[in-house]
Amino acid sequence: MDTLNRYRKLIEKTLEEYASIPYAYGDITTHPVFDRPRDRYLLVNVGWKNDSRVHGALVHIEIIDGKIWIQRDGTEDGMAEDFVRAGIPRDHIVLGFHPPDVRLLTDYAAA
Repeated sequence: MDTLNRYRKLIEKTLEEYASIPYAYGDITTHPVFDRPRDRYLLVNVGWKNDSRVHGALVHIEIIDGKIWIQRDGTEDGMAEDFVRAGIPRDHIVLGFHPPDVRLLTDYAAA
């Protein structure tokens, strides 16, 4: 299997696993959203916490120029290490939620 398809499958599998974890509070569900043709992947929270509406992206990932870009990561421990444990090299993961100058200080790809 080529690298791009491997990354797609891994991202989808990981997001589906996160989506299966129930919320501890409120009536909130998490939906994985996959835009495979454009290599964009989301986890979206939808529901209610008390009288407040909950709706928004928990995670936003894209594949850009052969690298996994984590644009938003609202998970407790962060998804980058999940990808590293699954065999993705750190230099193929970009923490897009950090400014470019901060990315240079991480163990991950700058861009």
